[in-house]
Amino acid sequence: MSRYIFVNLKRFDISTAHAGVNRLAPIQRWASTIVSALEKGLAQVENLPKDMGFPIFFPEAHLIAASQAKNPQASHPVEIGCQSVHTHDTQSGRNFGAFTTSLTANAAIELGCAWTLIGHSEQRAKLAAMYQLAGCDGSQFIHEILNQQVRQAIAAGLKVLFCIGEKTDEVDRAKEVLTEQLRHGLKDIDPSQIVLAYEPIWAIGPGKTPPSAEKIREIAIVVKNLYAAPLVYGGGLKKENAASIGAIAELDGGLIALTRFSGEIGFYPDEYLEIVRTYCEGVNNL
Repeated sequence: MSRYIFVNLKRFDISTAHAGVNRLAPIQRWASTIVSALEKGLAQVENLPKDMGFPIFFPEAHLIAASQAKNPQASHPVEIGCQSVHTHDTQSGRNFGAFTTSLTANAAIELGCAWTLIGHSEQRAKLAAMYQLAGCDGSQFIHEILNQQVRQAIAAGLKVLFCIGEKTDEVDRAKEVLTEQLRHGLKDIDPSQIVLAYEPIWAIGPGKTPPSAEKIREIAIVVKNLYAAPLVYGGGLKKENAASIGAIAELDGGLIALTRFSGEIGFYPDEYLEIVRTYCEGVNNL
């Protein structure tokens, strides 16, 4: 089975002058700098599993630059992904593109994407906030929206990283929450088209404590019994826990966002490569 190290770069393109964390490069060179640095760096990492993939999810404005920066001869090429897609898409003889403000899966394909990220906790929170403003519980509809997005992504030829996870007040019923997210969000979806990311929302962010490797393993067993797809850990893969995550046989990789959680917080390619090396140490100890 393939292994994956995913990266979700969120809005890390904003400079420190505007309260962001981008210290890598000017905005127009930010994506290309990351892609080039990671492909060059991965070529120097020893003992990488041959089947390991390296998808990176960029904010939409950077997809073209990221795709153009890819090196076709790279020994370990990265793949480009977008951060979710619309619930509808272009159709021959019907809708030719009236989707103002929305990125469709067909558009993502033309921008150079191979992947899309759907169901991230921040996306779920945004959808929930809209229903709260309407004074109703929209949990059922959120699952349906995500399911529609997954269907459109697969129809266009995109691979999907589908995120699941429980909030702080849901820890005691985590299995119930995960079961609902999988049963409804991935209803009638072929598992061969999906990679799952388990992100315990209560453990994400600077200063948060991730669950133990044994706890992650327990959840991984539960999730794989519910839905037979590859599963990565998305609750803060970092150098400190990368080896222990890599050594969990029931997992198939991890999801990185920040590489540095204190001081000059941000994403740094050299630190990403250290996380990959440390993760591989854990894999090689299986």
